[in-house]
Amino acid sequence: MDWASVIANPYLQNLPFKIELNKWGKILMSPASNHHGILQSEAVYYLRRKLPGGRVIVECSIKTDDGVKVADVAWASDEFIRRNSESTPYEEAPEICLEIVSPSNSREEMNEKIQLYLAKGAVEVWLCAADGNVTHFAKEGQKNRSNFTKETVSLKYK
Repeated sequence: MDWASVIANPYLQNLPFKIELNKWGKILMSPASNHHGILQSEAVYYLRRKLPGGRVIVECSIKTDDGVKVADVAWASDEFIRRNSESTPYEEAPEICLEIVSPSNSREEMNEKIQLYLAKGAVEVWLCAADGNVTHFAKEGQKNRSNFTKETVSLKYK
């Protein structure tokens, strides 16, 4: 199965979980809680406020070497949008790809996603823990803060 078939399939619409494809075209599903959705909305708000010179994308599909992965939230510069428009899935990753770590995610899975996004051109990958704390990664490894926002990001909400 390819990504266009997933999008067009009426049985796969409006599901309460995220769908991704592995490199063999098999569907992977991840359930999302309301807490996950709240953190996702906090990420959107934070990125829009801190980085106005681009677009924030929710459920951003990216074609990787291991199939189509869907970043929970991504930030793409205006230049990225000029190059890629609204193609689905993107052939390259936006500059920031953010994943909200769910209880069903293993550390190995998240490490793999970090590497897949970076290999497709992401400058930073952010992992948001259940408590809202964000860990930043770049090609050189884990970082203390984002080069984009010049701070350690927290998506904690009241």
